[in-house]
Amino acid sequence: MLTEDGKHLYVSYDEYHNLIEKLAIKVYQSGWEFDTILCLARGGMRPGDILSRVFDKPLAIMSTSSYRADAGTTQGNLDIARYITTPKGEIAGKVLLVDDLADSGHTLNAVIHQLKNNYTPITELRSAVIWTKAVSTFTPDYQVEFLPTNPWIHQPFETYDSLRPQQLIEKWSV
Repeated sequence: MLTEDGKHLYVSYDEYHNLIEKLAIKVYQSGWEFDTILCLARGGMRPGDILSRVFDKPLAIMSTSSYRADAGTTQGNLDIARYITTPKGEIAGKVLLVDDLADSGHTLNAVIHQLKNNYTPITELRSAVIWTKAVSTFTPDYQVEFLPTNPWIHQPFETYDSLRPQQLIEKWSV
């Protein structure tokens, strides 16, 4: 649900999964065949996992991080993992790069630059996200929603950013 002022988008688990399914449909209807899904951890892990299952393709993971401070609400320096985790050998062929959103576009631009320069076995690379904000400098090949008001997206699992084990113990104590 987008707030009236357009500054916040609240997404439930059901909505989130529905959007991932719509993303799968968009990729499928494009007719593009790919060999591997490469998700950006953390945001792209959930969509990447689901797309990997739907398309029955191996899931590779590249860790990136820029939103660490203030329970994941403040963007800092971008860190990109030097290595990609993949279930079989080296990542190669046609790769679908998956993340949750194109926010500023900085992460996706940097990752694609790194992949094109350092992973020559990748012959074709396309990108897929759930959301693209208007301020993004990156335009994905596949997206579900374009967000002209650039809202802060409140994803359903963000409650875990500030939840600690002791709080779980208190929550589940009888």
